[in-house]
Amino acid sequence: MLGNLGLLAGLALLIFLALRGVNIFIASLVCSLVVAVTNGLLIPRTLLEHYPFGSLGAFSFAGRFFLLFLCGAIFGKAMATSQAAKSIALAITRSLGVRHTLLVGMVVCALLTYGGVVVFVVVFTMYPLGITLMREANLPKRLWAAATSVGAGTFTMTALPGTPSIHNVISASALGTDLFAGGWIGIFAALIMAGLGMWYVEHSWKVARANGEGFVENAQDRRMEQLIGDPSDAPPWYLAIIPLVTVLGVIMVPRLLIAVGDWGAESLMARALAFSQAQSIIWPSMALIIGSLACVVLFPSMRRKISQVFGQGAEDSIMPLFNTAAVIGFGGVVTQTLGFSQFAQWMLNADLPPLLSIFASASVVSAIVGSASGGLQIFMQTLAPQYLEMGVEPEILHRIAAIASGGLDSLPHCGAVIATFMIMGLTHREAYKDMFAVTVAVPVIACLASIALLMLMGVGVNPSV
Repeated sequence: MLGNLGLLAGLALLIFLALRGVNIFIASLVCSLVVAVTNGLLIPRTLLEHYPFGSLGAFSFAGRFFLLFLCGAIFGKAMATSQAAKSIALAITRSLGVRHTLLVGMVVCALLTYGGVVVFVVVFTMYPLGITLMREANLPKRLWAAATSVGAGTFTMTALPGTPSIHNVISASALGTDLFAGGWIGIFAALIMAGLGMWYVEHSWKVARANGEGFVENAQDRRMEQLIGDPSDAPPWYLAIIPLVTVLGVIMVPRLLIAVGDWGAESLMARALAFSQAQSIIWPSMALIIGSLACVVLFPSMRRKISQVFGQGAEDSIMPLFNTAAVIGFGGVVTQTLGFSQFAQWMLNADLPPLLSIFASASVVSAIVGSASGGLQIFMQTLAPQYLEMGVEPEILHRIAAIASGGLDSLPHCGAVIATFMIMGLTHREAYKDMFAVTVAVPVIACLASIALLMLMGVGVNPSV
């Protein structure tokens, strides 16, 4: 009983400290100690093994995925510094117009994140541009936060096949699948997320207009707006989009080549294709670096400061990597407790169809750590092998677990939610209701609808295994 109470106390304290803005390293260590003491875990083993270097240790995760975070941050920095991201945003704004401000925010964020730009870079890049749009459209900021989160933090993060997102890579690395695994069901879920998410924000805007609610400017908005600079400095949109296409092209080419020809088992091409299929971390990392080099070739401003930009990108990768690693370290301590073992056994033995069990377990673990990537990594290390033994197809497990991880992760203590509100000068009281609707409720609906479709079609699980 004390151990279970300690687990709940550790989780509640983590949520409280995150909402209070306490550094995540300190918060996760303190909460890990609460869990350890109440569950009879040895403090030295907790601090020196389970939290940092166990199979789910913070630095075990950081070491495994450092390359992907590094390359993603460098690419994001190159797109921001060259103003290619701004060029794409301005082009879409001109095409859709201020009347479709919410759609502009969603589409730009979706395009950038699907192309490999880190979520935090996208939010920081888009907000200064969004201030002008919100002012002209008289749009409440809380709805801009929700619309951009639909594009940056839902379907491109977990559902769409081929994206070099950390969530897609975690599943591929753990299961031996590729980044396109479960692609058709991912597209189905993505359409639901995009459609329902945009319906919600557009409907909420109508209600806000009827209630006389509009854009309210503050001092932070004026400071952020100065970051836009001169739009004439941005490269043409047709050049700006090339690095994004390059990243996705490098990821997709091996799959296309395998589909169109037989290259012979011993040929150089066959070995190269096998390498791309097997290296779920290295291959998308290479794609991101090639995209960064495309920025250098295409944009003169990049060539003048390539070392500085790449260096700043490398520095920018550290905090997102370590923040994610910190919550995984906390989760690594939680998985050592009897309470977690009982939860895992209860989920595996529950009278639920395997796909629903996957949804429930991945969702709960992601909720505990407040991170989709953290929850997914813990799920893949602790529970995924048992679902494979139940006969769940690896490709379906890859996609359903990834989608499920991106729902309850966005509870109030989620780092991405807190960072988004900080950048936009919002509070949870002002904006979390809308954030909850589009990043928690809608992804949960999409995941359950995808599972219902799979069960209706009778695919995804081989009961004879």
